[in-house]
Amino acid sequence: MTQANAVDALLAEYADLERQLADPELHADAVNARRVSKRFAQLAPIVGTHRKLEAARGDLDAARELADEDPSFAQEVADLETRVAELDNQLTDMLAPRDPHDPDDIVLEVKSGEGGEESALFAADLARMYIRYAERHGWTVTMLGETTSDLGGYKDATLSITSKGDSLDGVWSRLKFEGGVHRVQRVPVTESQGRVHTSAAGVLVYPEPEEVEQVQIDESDLRIDVYRSSGKGGQGVNTTDSAVRITHLPTGIVVTCQNERSQLQNKARAMQVLAARLQALQEEQAQADASADRASQIRTVDRSERIRTYNFPENRIADHRINFKAHNLDQVLDGELDPLFDALAAADKQARLQQA
Repeated sequence: MTQANAVDALLAEYADLERQLADPELHADAVNARRVSKRFAQLAPIVGTHRKLEAARGDLDAARELADEDPSFAQEVADLETRVAELDNQLTDMLAPRDPHDPDDIVLEVKSGEGGEESALFAADLARMYIRYAERHGWTVTMLGETTSDLGGYKDATLSITSKGDSLDGVWSRLKFEGGVHRVQRVPVTESQGRVHTSAAGVLVYPEPEEVEQVQIDESDLRIDVYRSSGKGGQGVNTTDSAVRITHLPTGIVVTCQNERSQLQNKARAMQVLAARLQALQEEQAQADASADRASQIRTVDRSERIRTYNFPENRIADHRINFKAHNLDQVLDGELDPLFDALAAADKQARLQQA
C-alpha cells in the first residue's frame, strides 16, 4: 500500500469514528464507546500531521508563484521546503508498520534463576528498575504477586504496568524488548572473598489489552490454589486465604494475584492475566509458524536467550541483540532506560520496514 493510499484509508476511518462519536447511541455502550474514543485519539496525531503537511504544501506552491515575480520570497520558499520535508518524514514515520500491541498495557514477571540468593537480589533490582522507569513516565505499577527470598530479594514477582493515555506508543511499545535472560556480574553480598560472580534472572513481558480477544479456557484445565497473602519478609498482610494461584495445566502457565481485597477479586484478576498470557502464547506460536526460518532480532520469544549483561565492576550495561554498550549502569538501574529503549525501537523499526 502506498503512503497516499494508507493516508486515505486512515482519513476515512477517522471520519467514520468521528461520526460514531457524534451518535448518542454509541455512548449507551460504555465498552464500545471507550474503544472508539481510544482509536480516535490514536489517529488524531496522524491526521493532524497530514493536515499540516497539506497546508505547508499549499503555502509552498503559493510562495513559489510569488518568488517567480519577486525574488524576495526565495527565503520563504526555502523555509517552506524544509518544513514540508520535515512533516513528510514525520508522516512517513507515523505510517511505518507497527506492532498492533504497541498501545497496550503489560504484565511483567521477574524470576530468579541460577545464582541462588544473589539471583533473587538481582531480580529485585530489575523489578525496581522497571518500577522507577514507569514512575518517570507517569505509569501506574501494581504488584500482583511476589515471593521473597530470605534476604529480601524476589524469587518471583508479577507487575501490572498501565498508562493513562490513548497514545499509539503505550507501555508495551517501550517494555516489549525486555523478555529474556538478564545476566549480572558483581560481588554478591554473600561473598566473603570479594570475588565477582555471574548469575541471572529471567523477565517475561506480555501485552494486556483492554479487551482480550476470545480465549477459550476450560475450567477443567485449571488448578486453583488459595493461600494467605504476604508481603516482604513473609509478613502477613491479610488474615484470610485471599491470594489465588491459577495453574493452566495444558501449558504449565502459573498466574498469581494477591493485591485485591477478596479471593473472588484476586481470582477474577488472575483469570484476566491468564487470558492475556494465553493470547500472547497463541500469537507467538502463529508468528513462529508463519516465519519459522526468520530469527527474531529484537523481540525474542526464546526465554532462554541471554539478552543483556549488567557489569557492576565496570558500571557497564551491554545489550547483546544490538551491540549496545554504555557505562552508566547506576543510572540505568535508577530507571534511565530511554537511550537503550530508543536504540532497540530503532532496530525494531528497521526490521519492520525490511519486512514490509
